[in-house]
Amino acid sequence: MKRALLLLMAGLTLALTGSPLLAGEGHDHGDAPAASNANGPQRQPDGSVFLPKPAQRQLGVRTLAAVAGELPRTVELNGRVLMDPNAGGKVQAVVAGRIEPGPKGLPDAGQAVRKGEVLAWVLPTAAPIERSNQAAQLAELRAGLALANKRVARLKELADTVPRKDIEAAESEAASFAARAGAVGAGLSSRDALVAPVSGVIAAANVVAGQVVDARELVFEIVDPSRLRIEALAFDAALASDVGGATLALGNERVPLVFIGAARSLREQALPMSFRAEGAVLSKLAVGQPVRVFVQTKQKVKGIALPVVSLMKNPANQTIVWVKTDAERFAPRTVTTEPLDGVNVAVTSGLEPGDRVATQGATLINQVR
Repeated sequence: MKRALLLLMAGLTLALTGSPLLAGEGHDHGDAPAASNANGPQRQPDGSVFLPKPAQRQLGVRTLAAVAGELPRTVELNGRVLMDPNAGGKVQAVVAGRIEPGPKGLPDAGQAVRKGEVLAWVLPTAAPIERSNQAAQLAELRAGLALANKRVARLKELADTVPRKDIEAAESEAASFAARAGAVGAGLSSRDALVAPVSGVIAAANVVAGQVVDARELVFEIVDPSRLRIEALAFDAALASDVGGATLALGNERVPLVFIGAARSLREQALPMSFRAEGAVLSKLAVGQPVRVFVQTKQKVKGIALPVVSLMKNPANQTIVWVKTDAERFAPRTVTTEPLDGVNVAVTSGLEPGDRVATQGATLINQVR
């Protein structure tokens, strides 16, 4: 009875003092209460993110005030980079033959060349019987030339008794033999020069020294990297008459395009549309590279222009943006968008004018849990 009373008093004392029970030495299990950092970035129960000011500076978070306006309705098309026919060209072999390096050797892809520069030589090849016939014809012409020269010399010695017209006829015959022999001889030893038609950069080099090529075979391709053509395929033929502008997105850069015109015949059930692009930024493109072309029509749509980097995805795969609702709080907003120019998009619903949307660091905010 006395022992039970002592245990009851000890329990009451412990309950009143609030001291935890400690296990004896060597009998604890290493359990310790987890420390929580209430001042660090964390996701709130309502889906918003608490992001302190130091964390915002560390993550490089930047916001942009939403401004509503009339934006052009834009259509995104698949395009392809082409050579500008006025600033590029192809070098083809006119005759079949063997490739020989030019004065500076064979050019490599990416090498700059100037108009009129000799890139390579083509040594014509012919069948042995053809060369034999040409050699026999050359020998016959040279023999005829020798006889004609002797006849001219004899007639000149008899100039006092021979009419002048006979001497002139003999001289003309000798000149004819000389010209024909020179033409046949040049044909046997001549070589065709492959000359750069324009100034630019070698886009493709398809030969090596000693290679045998056929007539009309493509040997070199030259382009001007600062002047290119963009071809886009539109499945709506009415789009060609409703073009207000066009852009091409290269990463975070926006390249304006000039609409040239549209074809009048379909290709693979689509209408080819041609655009012209200029500028040093085009050096990042290659001929034949697929690109995205954003064609702004003359129609307008009400919306808010935002950078594409502001758009995120939530767990439900919905498009969202992070809006700064407080100094240290960001809330997700589900939005609907339309393409604008490749760098920006038009938000048509989900935002109000004046909302501050995270444009930098939105990806890091979206990862806070």
